[in-house]
Amino acid sequence: MRNALIRYRVMAYVVGVLLIVLVCVGLPLKYIWHNDSVVNVTGVAHGWLYMILIITAIDLGRRARWSIWRLLAIALAGTVPFVTFIAEHSATKDVKAKLAWNAEHPTEPEAVIADPQA
Repeated sequence: MRNALIRYRVMAYVVGVLLIVLVCVGLPLKYIWHNDSVVNVTGVAHGWLYMILIITAIDLGRRARWSIWRLLAIALAGTVPFVTFIAEHSATKDVKAKLAWNAEHPTEPEAVIADPQA
């Protein structure tokens, strides 16, 4: 789960920074000064990397056993500037708590239960 968290965090930061550049730099350049070069580059990059963010979030969510609602919230966070970082912080806090709990409570080998019909 640790490696999945690292992959998710990297993608969350990259997508979050690209979205901020797109919204705070690219859109004013496009609509005020009629220069859409930043929008063309960062918009495409954000779109493709957002899909990778979704994949890493699903992978992490599956390992951390998140609900579908939490995954949807994380997916939507990648579309609102600055919210990606809040979602990443929340996800990291949750996963680190689960990792700490798992370290304190290692699973014991399950007893083999004989099948009465076998």
